[in-house]
Amino acid sequence: MKKKVIVVTDGDRIAKAAVERAAQNLNLRTISSSAGNPTRLSGQEIAELVLSSPAEVVIVMCDDRGKSSRGQGENALFKLAKDPRLEIIGALAVAAHTPCKGVEVDRSVTKNGEFVEKSVDKDGELQSGKRIYGDTVDVLEELGIRPIIGLGDPGKMDRKDEVKKGAPITTAALRDLLQAEKENLPAEGRNCQETGEVKLKGLEEKRQ
Repeated sequence: MKKKVIVVTDGDRIAKAAVERAAQNLNLRTISSSAGNPTRLSGQEIAELVLSSPAEVVIVMCDDRGKSSRGQGENALFKLAKDPRLEIIGALAVAAHTPCKGVEVDRSVTKNGEFVEKSVDKDGELQSGKRIYGDTVDVLEELGIRPIIGLGDPGKMDRKDEVKKGAPITTAALRDLLQAEKENLPAEGRNCQETGEVKLKGLEEKRQ
């Protein structure tokens, strides 16, 4: 059975904290070391960490650090998508100011927690079209990954997604993706710790 993966196209310090908190809220697991600005691990290295997890569904982060052309995050994501042992069941496409081709979303969640049939910008504000623009999103279309949920900056969005508030917008986006894929949330009691990863406990204090 293939290991199922959710991709988040961001990986800076604040996004990492928000994704970890959202994962904890939903009793999911995340590969914390996949984060980075840009992504530091190769797709092969991330794949091995995913496969070492006991969880059925694992979250990974990929980040190009503002690069318009394909960077380290997109290269890692491409390798993950081509790994026959893995199945990417969807992605949270994070908006940025980077000029790029963009990708059409299935829906987005605004900074106010509302699901819309269009895209959002970096601040989680509703946009007029369905394409979301960000430094690590172009490869999603090339790989045919679906569903794609549009999201503003995890952990930010006018402070409405702060970790100390429980990262509610990132949590809502992840929950919607899982429901769209008809995935059952893992049993309660799991935290976001992964093999060789750092526990979420105390994360907010470390950020201050």
